[in-house]
Amino acid sequence: MKKAMDRVVDTVDIETYLLCKNESEGKRLALQLGEDLNLGTVDIMFQEFDGYGIRVRLRKYIHKPGKHYAWLKPEEYSDKG
Repeated sequence: MKKAMDRVVDTVDIETYLLCKNESEGKRLALQLGEDLNLGTVDIMFQEFDGYGIRVRLRKYIHKPGKHYAWLKPEEYSDKG
């Protein structure tokens, strides 16, 4: 494994502000952002529309509790390679 994403232990959180007409457009854009960033389906943890746009916090679970943890294979994380 050579990518930093392979070393994420639990989640990736993104917080940003998106310009939009209303809350539903903002929610759609937030979900699309997850796809655009190649994260796939993301969860919206927080959203707040203020009339101009929406502040959102997105979360992508890379490893959910109890799932296979790639970092438990030490040979894949050695500095040799």
